[in-house]
Amino acid sequence: MSKRGAALTLGTLTLMVSSLVWAPAGQAGAGGYEAVTCTGNSHSRYEPPLTLTPRESRNHADVRYTCTTAPGRTTPATGSWDSVAPSASCFSLTDARGTETVRYADGGRSVIVIDEATVTRAAGVLSAVQSGRVTEGRGKGHFVRRTVAAPPRQLPTDCLTSGLKGTRSAVQLEILP
Repeated sequence: MSKRGAALTLGTLTLMVSSLVWAPAGQAGAGGYEAVTCTGNSHSRYEPPLTLTPRESRNHADVRYTCTTAPGRTTPATGSWDSVAPSASCFSLTDARGTETVRYADGGRSVIVIDEATVTRAAGVLSAVQSGRVTEGRGKGHFVRRTVAAPPRQLPTDCLTSGLKGTRSAVQLEILP
């Protein structure tokens, strides 16, 4: 198995294990709110591309999710993620805060503000565990946990030349009861 394959497998396993440990979707919480768990994939773009030198960088990601909104009920959804990192490079990322708007196929939406994150990068794999709250729409006021695993897709030499322009990631989003 290649390093890339191993990294992708590790990221996928991390998301699967985390979904088993965290609160199950559809579990009624305070006020009858049903938890929402979404899993999917994102395509991120960095502007400017990440290089070896840390600098401010904007990140925009388009996410395609499948969300469990009640026991046995799923709906497709799309997410639009935007953030600005004050110091980002191919090897480090600080302050992975941002905003995501999730639009559910049933017409609902959730606007989420991520205000805390733990980001690690090992063997080229970026892993982020983010937390925040829903500020508008479905789940307003509820706690959110967002997990991202991004294996490297470009050659390491891209950091020396044109820069890392983007990543494809596995994403799990949980709006907890």
